[in-house]
Amino acid sequence: MAITADATGRAHYQLRVGERAEPLNAWLGHDIALRFDGHIVCVHCQQATRKSFGQGHCYRCFKRLARCDTCMMAPERCHYFQGTCREPEWGERHCFAPHVVYLASSSGAKVGITKPSQMPTRWLDQGAVQALPILSVASRQQSGMVEALFRSEISDRTHWQRMLKGDTADVDLINLRDDLMTRLAPGLASLRAQFGEENIRPHPEQAVARFDYPVLAWPERVRAFNLDRTAQVEGRLMGLKGQYLILDTGVINLRKYTGYQVSVTLSARS
Repeated sequence: MAITADATGRAHYQLRVGERAEPLNAWLGHDIALRFDGHIVCVHCQQATRKSFGQGHCYRCFKRLARCDTCMMAPERCHYFQGTCREPEWGERHCFAPHVVYLASSSGAKVGITKPSQMPTRWLDQGAVQALPILSVASRQQSGMVEALFRSEISDRTHWQRMLKGDTADVDLINLRDDLMTRLAPGLASLRAQFGEENIRPHPEQAVARFDYPVLAWPERVRAFNLDRTAQVEGRLMGLKGQYLILDTGVINLRKYTGYQVSVTLSARS
């Protein structure tokens, strides 16, 4: 499922159905049915797999690819310089590139990292209603070290149930940034001394990005569907936020089922 935002911050969703991309915003209030046919294809090697690992990989690729290693979730644990990177050339292309440390509000204030090219996609994927880049960092490992420092003061997680209830409070991200920069100044100075001042710099962006998601009604109780247990999911489409479809019967995280062969039926209500 692809998400973009227009100039006003309004999120627009498209769902790949066969060879076409179906705009989902127009289907709010109408019926949708998803049926998993039992087949899963690895997103990397395209081989059939009985189970999906790491968002769409077979077990062999999950254990072999650098993009599936634990350092993707915890970049500060990068082991490239120990000579044990699973794919050194891939790591050099993807990890030794500029990253951005940001603050966002999805289920509450959080810190995160992404590549500059993934703004605002990363924020939309997380269901953030506000986001502010705060630091430009030279590599993924270094951005992970900065994020780990910030985790001593602020969470790096999104509580998806709270995010899907639509009760995310507005956060003064500018004030939060300034406060964190002050409190974490000694730690940032230590990292700059280790990696160089030019490699951990204040981000030039000073404006908070704001996003609005197409939702008719928020669920009172968040019940998540699991395609491995329930192959048929159907209901009235009530909203879209992050990578979730919000139905009147429950919610489903489509990214979780990357590689699953699923048929989609959209039915207009009169």
